[in-house]
Amino acid sequence: MSASAPRAVTAICQALQEQIEHGLLSSGCKLPAERKLSEVFDTTRITLREALVQLEARGLIYREERRGWFISPPRLDYDLVERSHFHAMVRAQGREPSTQLLSAQRVPAPAMVCDCLGLAPLSSVVRISRARRIDGRLVLYVEHHLHAQYFPDILEQDLSLPLTELYALHYDIEYGRVRFEMAPTALYGDAAAALKVSEGSPGLRILRINEDRDGRVIDCDVEYWRHDAIRVQVEVG
Repeated sequence: MSASAPRAVTAICQALQEQIEHGLLSSGCKLPAERKLSEVFDTTRITLREALVQLEARGLIYREERRGWFISPPRLDYDLVERSHFHAMVRAQGREPSTQLLSAQRVPAPAMVCDCLGLAPLSSVVRISRARRIDGRLVLYVEHHLHAQYFPDILEQDLSLPLTELYALHYDIEYGRVRFEMAPTALYGDAAAALKVSEGSPGLRILRINEDRDGRVIDCDVEYWRHDAIRVQVEVG
């Protein structure tokens, strides 16, 4: 990269950010191909890509594999205290949710899940994997790990329903206390494939360990979000 390249990267970032902030490039719209953008800014593909990566890190644009670059929509407010399920949370903010069931099966519990659920080594759990969208955009890959003892025959139930509804309807179980762990992460493997992003793309990992009203640890969820999709908030009274 030449000595002038950092200045070119800054100029490209400023120009595109200004267009986004003034609404000339609106939420969800597709940017021109990198070749075309390189011509517009009279720069190399390497310099242009550096600018796009910086804008992605700021949450202003995002990339989908084999589709190109898009303007990021507004972030969803994710309230850790509110116990609403995904679809209700999204609809309450005037957005349209959808969920795709990717897999549901009984599997050996990973060590992390054994630790979270208090299981003995080599125990099995029910793992339900889902990809979720907001306004048609893939934003979340989640793996639910259920304590199999508490949910017999759950694989025979309608897994398109929220788990909170299934728990209450078929097992008379309601959530009680919950513990969260959050950390920035890079998206790999199943998470990257489900969200259609490049391996190593930035993300946010949220581990949620759920108890029922009787204090039993009943399941744990591992959520992998696009880093620009949510704004986490907590209001303490």
